[in-house]
Amino acid sequence: MANVCRILIFSIFFGILTDELYAANLISSSNRIQEIEVGVIVDMGSWVGKTIHACISMAISDFYETNSHYTTRTVLHVRDSHGRPLGVLSAAVDLLENSKVHAIIGLETFLEDKFLAILTEKAKIPILSFAPSVTSNEFPYIVKIRSDEASQFDGIASIVKSFEWNDVVLIYEYTNKERTTIPHWVKSFEGKNIHISYRSVISLSSKDNEILKELHKITTLETKIYVVHMSLSLASRLLVNAKRLGMMKDEYVWIITDKAMNSVHSMDFDVIESLQGTLGFKANIAESSKLQNVTARWRREFHYEDPKMVSKELPVVGIWAYDTMQALAEAVERVETLNAKDQVEGFLHSHGGMVLLHELSQVRFEGLSGEFELGDGKLYPEEFNLVNVQDNEERRMGVWMPKDGSFRELNSSVCSFNHSKDSNSFTCHRGYRIIPRGALLQTRGRKKLRIGVPVKPSFKELVDVRYDPQTNATIISGYCIDVFESAVKALRHELLYEFIPMPDGSYNDYLQQVYLQAYDAVVGDVTITSNRSQYVDFTLPFTELGVGMVARLDDKDPWFFLKPFSKRLWMVSAGSFILTGFVVWLIEHPINEEFQGPKASQLGTIVWFAASTLVYAHREKLKSNISKFVVGVWLFVVLILTSSYTANLSSLLTVQRIKLVKGDSIGANAFVQGFTVSNLNFQDNMLMPYPSPERYDEALRRGSKNGGAGAIIDEIPYIKLFLSKYPHDYAMIESQETTNGFGFAFQKGSPLAHEMSKAIARLREKGKLREIEKKWFRSQSSPLSRDTEMKTSRTLGVNRFFGLFLISGISKAVAILLFFIFVLHQKLSKSCIFRCWPEEKLCQFFRNLFF
Repeated sequence: MANVCRILIFSIFFGILTDELYAANLISSSNRIQEIEVGVIVDMGSWVGKTIHACISMAISDFYETNSHYTTRTVLHVRDSHGRPLGVLSAAVDLLENSKVHAIIGLETFLEDKFLAILTEKAKIPILSFAPSVTSNEFPYIVKIRSDEASQFDGIASIVKSFEWNDVVLIYEYTNKERTTIPHWVKSFEGKNIHISYRSVISLSSKDNEILKELHKITTLETKIYVVHMSLSLASRLLVNAKRLGMMKDEYVWIITDKAMNSVHSMDFDVIESLQGTLGFKANIAESSKLQNVTARWRREFHYEDPKMVSKELPVVGIWAYDTMQALAEAVERVETLNAKDQVEGFLHSHGGMVLLHELSQVRFEGLSGEFELGDGKLYPEEFNLVNVQDNEERRMGVWMPKDGSFRELNSSVCSFNHSKDSNSFTCHRGYRIIPRGALLQTRGRKKLRIGVPVKPSFKELVDVRYDPQTNATIISGYCIDVFESAVKALRHELLYEFIPMPDGSYNDYLQQVYLQAYDAVVGDVTITSNRSQYVDFTLPFTELGVGMVARLDDKDPWFFLKPFSKRLWMVSAGSFILTGFVVWLIEHPINEEFQGPKASQLGTIVWFAASTLVYAHREKLKSNISKFVVGVWLFVVLILTSSYTANLSSLLTVQRIKLVKGDSIGANAFVQGFTVSNLNFQDNMLMPYPSPERYDEALRRGSKNGGAGAIIDEIPYIKLFLSKYPHDYAMIESQETTNGFGFAFQKGSPLAHEMSKAIARLREKGKLREIEKKWFRSQSSPLSRDTEMKTSRTLGVNRFFGLFLISGISKAVAILLFFIFVLHQKLSKSCIFRCWPEEKLCQFFRNLFF
């Protein structure tokens, strides 16, 4: 009994001792657990922000429930940004100073990223951001929890190309970040030879009436392929308003990026209903039991806020938030393990933030989103599902793999691309079919554009509106009409329009009707001005720029033949002729009988010989080599002079310079009077209005002294038409680029202005505009053109030929010098100076030189 008691007492004591030791061990173990502060900054007033917060909290709970043996615990410090970038900055400063956080997670927008970028460089802690981007990360401490947006752009371009569509309309949100995506869009589409016909920019702050106005503008385009790249909140409003306008019918095709499609099941029912038939890209996330479990818990948490949660899917950003938080917790544990091995106390010391970043990039695991890996400061390139919203549910059509740049079809028995000569389609064999008629049936149910055409009594070659009583039809023709119709044919799509004659009025009145939306455009001889551009959008000019001055040719001057040379040049030329004759006579007279005789005869020989060299008709035979040398140089000078005279005379005979006399009246139409003539330095009291070619001719024939005009100033197209009717009597003597030419005027903001401008540019490059101009402007075989337009013709002066006269003068001076040396030798040959010389050789030298 005593032994039993001893055993019982020992057992009780041992049990108590064991419990105490176990408790002490637990206490010691709990003391080794280190808490790591992590900041969370989200907009708690938004659905996305609430989802991120909820998923991060669930991720922490699940992670440490599974890894209860870990020695670290991540402690969350949540801050509400209230959807303001400055709120994010304020929250980050508070977390760094007061909570001493070692990482921050949650940023949602591009602007929030920019605000914290510099701050993180100084704090040197990782920032895990859900904000989208299209470029490589330039800030090493910013980790993007998603791949580049541009990775899906090539996929969208491939889809568009597979249907052989050539044009798309890009609709995107007005933000600083979205502007940086435009070069990437252009690169992707141009790589597939696809044209962005219009870029529609809508701000998040836009009201519904502003969105409807922009959509109305888009409906005027013939391109019906729309690519939407904007946030969920703005995309939902856009699509609801598009449905109200009937823009979700068969002839429209909508392709939506993952920016909105990733959260499509978080939208209201009316938004989802408006998505029927659209194509979209969203992250490729496979179904799993773990994902279903997290989704069910997320639904329960928000069930009281939204009873419809039972049918909604967990947004992709929530899935990323869950996986990211678990990756961060794992990286924190790895850093602590490294510190324990190195016997370093505390979590982070020098370079701690960079160590945490490194460990974060090494974490790889199977998460809710699939294989989760953060490399190079961003999520490993994700795959995208090509989905279609049909019957309020998404149908997966294929998978885009950015790494390979190709589509992977999930099941050929479900979905396939069909191509044929007449049509293309993307078919789902379970009953769904997309018929891409946006590029084929552009005109069904469309109204025609109302194109106003000015009705003017003059210059009908530009625009002519006349009534045909036999056919009871209005016939509209002319140069401007031909250019417009050719530009429409050069568009990449069909354009329906009708010409409507506009009642008589000023051109400003016509453009005001376009501004008031009574007409969609005005086609005619409408001059582009900066003031008018405030109310309408002009295309590129399709005519030459500027104004010209036209005057009557003057052929009554009897001394016109003297104009090619100046008076001074005539005098120098005549003197050179006489001097040449005299030098030749001087050298030839002692040895040539033809230059001897009576003084009167010798004088006549000098003049005749000089004059005959002009036409190379001199008959006198030269005996001296020196005189031959002088005449040879002179004949070269004569050749240049006669050629220059002939060329300048021909130019003056074709179009002669007309100088206006001070006080002459000038003709000008009303537009030129009020806008351009001030640049040509004419006074208003000298300007007279002449509105038609017939009035031009009448005024110029009468002249300024008889109540007419000395010249007419008008825009170059009008001048050209006038010269085509009166080609032999008038010439354009001057032009200045003081106006911007004619252009087609469209409603302000109309994308057609840009499209037609490109069409006009193509017509000009192909020479089509020149052909149309020849048809209307050269119909009466005018010999005048821009090539023969009067420039500032100048009379040739002595300065132009100074070198020639200098060469000729030097040759004559050398000849005279040699002649006098010869004469001097003849006189001194018997003097003592020459006795020591070999006289016979010297005489022979002069004899060879002269003869």
